[in-house]
Amino acid sequence: MKKLITLIALITVTMATAQDKPLTAWQEKWTNSEHYLLEIAEAMPANHYSFKPTEREMSFAEQLVHIANNINWLSNTYFKGEKVEKYTEVSDKEEIISLLKAAFSNARNAVKSTDEKDLSTVVDFFAGPKTKLQILNLLQDHVTHHRGQIIVYLNLNNVAPPRYSGW
Repeated sequence: MKKLITLIALITVTMATAQDKPLTAWQEKWTNSEHYLLEIAEAMPANHYSFKPTEREMSFAEQLVHIANNINWLSNTYFKGEKVEKYTEVSDKEEIISLLKAAFSNARNAVKSTDEKDLSTVVDFFAGPKTKLQILNLLQDHVTHHRGQIIVYLNLNNVAPPRYSGW
């Protein structure tokens, strides 16, 4: 019985310690963020992908492509040191969902190969010098920002948004 209690305590401490590390915590949140965004993308009927609430806003499809482009730009530029091509003129639901899956995977792999020590590295960013940790936070924040916008698009089309899934 003592061995079982010791084993459970060790597993609990190990898991709690792992969540204290920014990269480990980010990976978990990133996976949940991906699943939630893909549920939203799936919920919108394909014939509403061109919907935009006002003329000055992006369509539902443009929002999703913008998210994929931003994910690839931030992860490739600041974690891989590579330039990336932007997706343009993509409006097909299934193609956009594939682009999103590939972008999330690309970011996950780019960040996975980053050492925790490298998060304090300062990089040149258009808004001024930022640490890689700030770029990591921006990756998630940008997705969240646009995901909130497209949830409104669902509601305006009488499509029930998927239930929120946080952590």
